[in-house]
Amino acid sequence: MKIAFICTGNSARSQMAEGFAKSFARALGMELLVYSAGSEPAQEVNPLAVMVMREKGVDISTHKPKGLEAIPYKEMDLIITLCDHASQTCPEVPGVRKEHWNLQDPASFVGSEAEKIEFFRRVRDDIEERVWDLLQSLQLKQGTSTRP
Repeated sequence: MKIAFICTGNSARSQMAEGFAKSFARALGMELLVYSAGSEPAQEVNPLAVMVMREKGVDISTHKPKGLEAIPYKEMDLIITLCDHASQTCPEVPGVRKEHWNLQDPASFVGSEAEKIEFFRRVRDDIEERVWDLLQSLQLKQGTSTRP
């Protein structure tokens, strides 16, 4: 199965979703190819995204933001947009299932450093739960699983 996570900058939300999906798929023994991209890719993955993912044991420090052209859309089984802007700019591909998770952008949060980190953690935890639920629903055909 091939899944793509799309947001605007591909610097936080979609990178975290990609990281969790790859990590969970490995732990569950699932054959899953995971992609992420942004409609307006940033220069780098947000350092706070890297930090809060590391807290969960998932290393996204080598990830790089990519544009929509990096996604082989016609080969995807599922495309998940993570913000309204991405939902509007992501191409519709006949025969490819599309879901929309409208998540707040932690990279645009304004506050103290501690408040920013806490906001990143809340968004990360939301993504973690959503990705876990998604992979669990895909695993149902293969029996039950326990969370790694």
